[in-house]
Amino acid sequence: MTRQHSYWQLFSAVFSKDVKLAFRQRAEIVNPILFFLIVISLFPLAIGPEPGLLARMAPGIIWVAALLSTMLGLDKLFRDDYNDGSLEQLIASSYPLSLSVLGKVAAHWVVTGLPLVLMTPLFALLLNLESQSLLATVLTLLLGTPLLSFIGAIGAGLTVGLQKGGILMSLLVLPLYIPVLIFATSAIDTSSMSLDYSGQLAILGAMLVIAIISAPIAISSALKVSVS
Repeated sequence: MTRQHSYWQLFSAVFSKDVKLAFRQRAEIVNPILFFLIVISLFPLAIGPEPGLLARMAPGIIWVAALLSTMLGLDKLFRDDYNDGSLEQLIASSYPLSLSVLGKVAAHWVVTGLPLVLMTPLFALLLNLESQSLLATVLTLLLGTPLLSFIGAIGAGLTVGLQKGGILMSLLVLPLYIPVLIFATSAIDTSSMSLDYSGQLAILGAMLVIAIISAPIAISSALKVSVS
């Protein structure tokens, strides 16, 4: 068995384990979707049902709701592994910890981020989002929600050893979410004016590539500091 095959087996084992656990504990899948729906439903009640106003605010509303929804499960991303001692075994393993981390972050996105992307067309109807902006919204979420998972995982790694690290984690990661939010909403606003928004998508794509390469290393370092 080649080393590369062993790496893939480790990644797939960690990924499938977290996904199966999430499906057994349905709340981890349902809660982000319900939270997303509740936040989007409350905005029309708060600011009024005027279609033009809702359409102008829709990009920011959808993205803020997605940002907050993806944070719901971050506190537990490494918590269970830390409590049962399996995190220490992953750190002590001869395999790179960053590979296990990548599998866990990928599972988190599949469980929390991907359902939001798939259900965006339905949520967009509630906010009267224009049809030309819908594709841009889906594309920005497809590129941006994995970024949110990677950034949030860094904060989760730093606070995994704390008893009540959820609030501290939020304070750490929220400022780092701002660039993603800016470029994503800018792309949607640009699309609503029938202009080219490929530049914003390219920036989000570049940020995602950088996160895939560097974030697992940063998360691994954060976990080692927290466990030691």
